[in-house]
Amino acid sequence: MSHDGLGPRAVMRSVTFLTATVLAVPLLAACGSDDEAGKPLAAQDIATAGRARVADGGTLHWAVDDVPETFNSFQADADAATNRVAQAVLPAMYRLDAAGRPRRDADYLESAKVVDTEPKQVVLYRLDQQAVWSDGREIGAADFAAQWRALSGKDSAYWTARNAGYDRIEKVERGRNDLEVRVTFARPYADWRSLFSPLYPKDVMGTPDAFNDGARRKLKVTAGPFALQKVDRKAKTVTLARNPRWWGRPAKLSEIVLTAVPREDRASALAAGKLDLAEVDPADARRIETAAKGSAGADASAPGAAEGTGAAKKSGKSEQSGKADPSEKSGKTDDEQQPDDEQQSDEKKTDGDKTDGEKKSDDGDSDEESSDGKASRAAAAKDASRDLEVRRSLEPAYTQLALNGSEGPLADERVRRAVARALDRKELAKLVLRPLGLPAEPVGSHLALSGQAAYADNSGALGGQDTAEARALLGDAGWVPGGRVDEEKTEKAAGGEGEKSDRGAKSSSSPKAGKKDDSEGDDEGTYIVGEDDKGRRASAGDGKEQRSGHDGRHLAQDGRPWVGRELSQGGMAGAYAPKGTAAPKGTVAPAGSASGVLAKDGKALNLRFVLPSGEGSETLRAVAERISSMLVKVGIRTQITKVSEASYFKDHIASGQYDLALYSWPASAFPATDARPIYAKPVPAADGSLTVEQNYTRVGTDQVDQLFDRAVATLDEDEARDLLRKADSRIWAAAGSIPLYQRPQLVAARKDLVNAGAFGFGTPVYEDMGFLKKGAVRDAASPSQK
Repeated sequence: MSHDGLGPRAVMRSVTFLTATVLAVPLLAACGSDDEAGKPLAAQDIATAGRARVADGGTLHWAVDDVPETFNSFQADADAATNRVAQAVLPAMYRLDAAGRPRRDADYLESAKVVDTEPKQVVLYRLDQQAVWSDGREIGAADFAAQWRALSGKDSAYWTARNAGYDRIEKVERGRNDLEVRVTFARPYADWRSLFSPLYPKDVMGTPDAFNDGARRKLKVTAGPFALQKVDRKAKTVTLARNPRWWGRPAKLSEIVLTAVPREDRASALAAGKLDLAEVDPADARRIETAAKGSAGADASAPGAAEGTGAAKKSGKSEQSGKADPSEKSGKTDDEQQPDDEQQSDEKKTDGDKTDGEKKSDDGDSDEESSDGKASRAAAAKDASRDLEVRRSLEPAYTQLALNGSEGPLADERVRRAVARALDRKELAKLVLRPLGLPAEPVGSHLALSGQAAYADNSGALGGQDTAEARALLGDAGWVPGGRVDEEKTEKAAGGEGEKSDRGAKSSSSPKAGKKDDSEGDDEGTYIVGEDDKGRRASAGDGKEQRSGHDGRHLAQDGRPWVGRELSQGGMAGAYAPKGTAAPKGTVAPAGSASGVLAKDGKALNLRFVLPSGEGSETLRAVAERISSMLVKVGIRTQITKVSEASYFKDHIASGQYDLALYSWPASAFPATDARPIYAKPVPAADGSLTVEQNYTRVGTDQVDQLFDRAVATLDEDEARDLLRKADSRIWAAAGSIPLYQRPQLVAARKDLVNAGAFGFGTPVYEDMGFLKKGAVRDAASPSQK
């Protein structure tokens, strides 16, 4: 979902996985050297420039999804904007480099190392002697101790979202002097570098009241290159200003103004000069690049444009895969799913309520306006857009196909494996990433991404696409073609009560309904892939362009899964035919339909594929459509049900009301800690239910749990890496989730803004951001300039 999300850790901590049976895993490689980790598939694209070329002063207007509900990153409702503020104003002992690996932050930490392992692990932190809070007090052991007590989980009066790692600490004390902090662990902890980042002052962590309420609306004491100056909830802005007590390299910018702007309004706000930096959807990215190049034909030369269909390029209408920006709100744009009513609100705006930028891009301008007036406004917007560019990389997050193994056909490991073997993951990655000019490589690990230390392609433990093997697995599980199918009432889609209304059928027969509001009703409905492919093929050619209003990203790190930005990838028009559309007489039934259906015990093999509706979900639905067509080839039908984005995660994914679903997880630099709840074996509760943590597939094994436990407890980094790779191989073999592709990251920016953009894995360096001096040029190696 990342995401944007309170830091990759926050995102991952809320996840769980469950594997019903002990799996026979193919021979595992010894998980050798760090070389298997490779390099990031895409570099950062931040328009780098040396500080000497950056002007002093200026204000950066940076789009966020929402004004944070809290500035305490350790609370459940923290989001991506919370994390962005924390990175700029608070200490962090370690930050992530461009490869997603933790590096010591020298502004705060002179050194940190394990000084004892027997009888207990002891880590000694030596702080920078200049490091002080904005009130003049030195950063020291008292702050570390207060944060440990608040997050240890021992005092329920603290309303914390997580305590991983802090619950393993026995004590925190002052060292030989005020600059030393000694942390003694009750149990060995491999991921000790994950702790105290961010670090809050003892004023925030010292008491439950201060923790619960003191940092929700303000941060009085900070210690970063910037300080929190003002929060204007009416204007939806958060203003960060230079910290006069900052001891490191001075911030180049005078201010950073974080402004909450819906994704669908960002292109207009950028063109109007109201924003300097904003993550955007693929459709907006293409329009910005076209305007920046000064001609409509320039779009054809943009990265990835050649991948589009000829019709799409000639007409200017977007093709399905080009609109993809995989995220499943997974919440709001950066971290959580975007509510449907937020999308609808723009439709209710009167022309007078809209900004100039919105009016410039509004296809529904007043009929009374002269053509000359429209042309001049369009020209002004185009001229403004020429000062913009799109910077692109890959997010530290991946999209997966989740298979609910708690009941039904997918409770059988053989059926899950058959689903996995039917998929061409390379084709799915190309569908989403190639049109964006990004590397289209499938993800090979559940626990890390290419370039991170724990990464290795362990997908061989399950095997690649093989139709014959998939059919053999289904046959072995008892699913045979042409078997008896008992007549039964149409089944409601997973948890989709009331969702499969007549509105789904109306969308195919009423063009106006489709234009009106894709997210509100005509997108919802149930479709069975495999009963009738002709209807889908016919509707897929309507060529209608759809906006990809982004994000419903749900980050596991803040206690929410990342089910969201997939929601905002662009998609193909007419992806599904309404249920009940009949093929013409004489049409040959596709594989898996009619007499060719796979059946067992009087039931057809029909899986419920639950997807979010709405304009922001086009790419996600395009991916689901392609998956469904792959499954039909092996005899598996899918019943596609689209539900509201607001209910997608809570009412369907978390509650287990689905067979197949798509959502995202962020990749953590500390997978032994952060990924365990995602793949832990569910535990039966006293009432007979399952405690699944964040394992929403409900597939897990004791072996995987044991490997995670060993990895988090060893202080040998090579051993920990090997244990994680073995755990990943077993997760692949269990086939509870199938990683598909790393999510794209598209950021529109002013051309003269440097050291900011598509950060990829890396933590932003806020003090280096700024605008080029007059006549200065940025580094030639910037990917956006290629």
